[in-house]
Amino acid sequence: MQEEFLPFARILAQEEEVSLSAKPPEFTPANKTQKCSSQSRSSLHLCHVTVKTMDKGEKNNASEEKTHILMENGRSSTEKHLPEQKKNEKEAKHIIKNIQWSPCDSFTVQRGWQQIEEYISQTWEIHEGWLHWSEFLQEEELKYSKRYHYRACFSIPTRRKPIPRATASVYFIIEISKIKPATLPVEVFFTLESSRLIHRPGQCQFREKWLKDIIENKIILVERLTSQ
Repeated sequence: MQEEFLPFARILAQEEEVSLSAKPPEFTPANKTQKCSSQSRSSLHLCHVTVKTMDKGEKNNASEEKTHILMENGRSSTEKHLPEQKKNEKEAKHIIKNIQWSPCDSFTVQRGWQQIEEYISQTWEIHEGWLHWSEFLQEEELKYSKRYHYRACFSIPTRRKPIPRATASVYFIIEISKIKPATLPVEVFFTLESSRLIHRPGQCQFREKWLKDIIENKIILVERLTSQ
């Protein structure tokens, strides 16, 4: 029996020696390099993908910030120019019209009457229903100037009352200086009936309400006198 089991025991012993003598594969530098290169490739790939994603986010954020900045700049620019635009519109509405008055050396009574008519028709914004006529009144001699007096009479007839119940007069004075250069334009000012306030062309805007107030006051006065 011992002889039969002897070869089998030897075989087992040899197999154990072989198994013990077999060592695990050593981690050589080549394997290390290969492993590291594979890990670095994967890490680089992951980093590359992450960078791309961040770039897209940054671009979106940058574009949003740029759009916001442009909108703010446009808004601030609009707000900056809005007061100027309103100011220009306001100034345009309050531009006082005037005409080019003749110089003193070329003035005549007829020329003065023509320029008064021109001034009324071109600068006074009144309803077309108003009718008027004008005339020369007198010449006034002063120490340092001459004054020429004119009157413009206004009324507003209607179909029911073609003959106006009252009229409103505007008195013009054209002054020629004796001491100033004759090439300077004449000085012009006017007053309303029953008023001492002096108005100068180019410095005040004529109002239609002034004529209406004069006529209404006259009508009220006439009605009171007739009712007594």
